[in-house]
Amino acid sequence: MAQQERAVRTRRAVLEAAATVFAEHGYSAATVSDILKAAGVTKGALYFHFDSKEALARGVLQAQVAQTLPPQEFKVQDWVDTGLLLAHRLPRDAVVRAGAVLSSDPRGREHYGSAWPALIELSTQTLTEAKERGEILSHVVPQQTTELMVSAFHGVQLFSQLEHGLADVERRVSVLFEHVMPAITVPAVLAHLDLAADRGARLYAQCTQQPDLVGAQRAE
Repeated sequence: MAQQERAVRTRRAVLEAAATVFAEHGYSAATVSDILKAAGVTKGALYFHFDSKEALARGVLQAQVAQTLPPQEFKVQDWVDTGLLLAHRLPRDAVVRAGAVLSSDPRGREHYGSAWPALIELSTQTLTEAKERGEILSHVVPQQTTELMVSAFHGVQLFSQLEHGLADVERRVSVLFEHVMPAITVPAVLAHLDLAADRGARLYAQCTQQPDLVGAQRAE
């Protein structure tokens, strides 16, 4: 059991070190030596868990997508919460920040893929269930709406990063939802949604009290 726990800690250390290096330097400029130095582990320990730089990038992307939130009364609130929590984590969590960098790298994506397809799939499932429950308007096509939101989120995040170093990303994502949700949500549900800029922070505080929620998957 102790050996297994050490392996879990080592994998997590390697993954978070890789995320820090990818977020700072990008995929192409990052080296395994940089990641080893940041992780403080041996080359053998790193390669036991990840056999290449590409595998490290894929691991970071998988960790970015793997967040679990407390369920809400409305599925459409679950959909909103995913975006607001990501916005809160972007300036604070190297894994999320690296996932954004890796997913938007047109050359690197050829080697390791992107987080966007998984995010779109999960979000589409949530919106589909919301539509089945009558929470969103009948004309809304869940996958189209999700693809639009993922692309808009990326633009908002990039603008915030370039203009303000992500200091205002939570407010900007909140404004994005304030504009989108009235166009897709039935009025009776819209009136109950929490789209506030600080909701991501509140969700994160709640999740840190429950180890089975956000971030727990990184240890697996």
